[in-house]
Amino acid sequence: MRTIRYQQIADDLRERLGSVGVGQVLASESELSAEFGVSRVTIRRALEILREEGLVDARQGFGWYVAGEPLLQHLDALGTIEGQLERRGVRPERRVIEFDFRAAPARVAKVLGTDQVLRVKRLNLADDTPFAVVTVWCPAELGHHLSRRDVESHPFYELLGVALRGATQTIGADSVDGADATLLGVPAGSPVLRCERITTDTHGRAVLMSEHVFPARRTEFVVELPQAEPSIVPSGLRLVE
Repeated sequence: MRTIRYQQIADDLRERLGSVGVGQVLASESELSAEFGVSRVTIRRALEILREEGLVDARQGFGWYVAGEPLLQHLDALGTIEGQLERRGVRPERRVIEFDFRAAPARVAKVLGTDQVLRVKRLNLADDTPFAVVTVWCPAELGHHLSRRDVESHPFYELLGVALRGATQTIGADSVDGADATLLGVPAGSPVLRCERITTDTHGRAVLMSEHVFPARRTEFVVELPQAEPSIVPSGLRLVE
């Protein structure tokens, strides 16, 4: 029985997906059309087969990408995403891109209360797939003993030698610039979640400041909301603002 051309293309693309990470963007329909020597309509029919199988998906203005479950991050306690991934059987990895001591940017200097910092920029991966670009600033006095290998092998929380109280994390929507887009394997301008975290010690002093850039379609944050305290307003009364 003769196989229809778009089915052959779907079979070929399906084999390729085995070596492509979740969230990675596929070649455009025009590029695939030129590669296979068929019309974009035929390419789209092949991709639709793969979408019905749950293997790929598409977003207007973004293109086709490898589908998969997003990485869930629970924000109910101070910890690392690597620890959460390991508990779910996912292999985490840190790749340090930049490691240097330098003058602190104005906002970082204000938060950390110092002019000199250790700045580390790294790429975080889960099962070899990039999922975050992270930049960490640490007061030079706390990080002077650290090496590139140290911060690639262990989280800062284990390296500082100070007791931590907790952290404040602010999350907002943004678009990714060219450099970070290349690291994450997404087109420049793609939607991302940009998180700023300020970690404090038991004396309330900020000891770490970090920025985390996550591709929006690969990441979801989970926050547990405890039951609110019962209202102390007697029933039948109405608060007037």
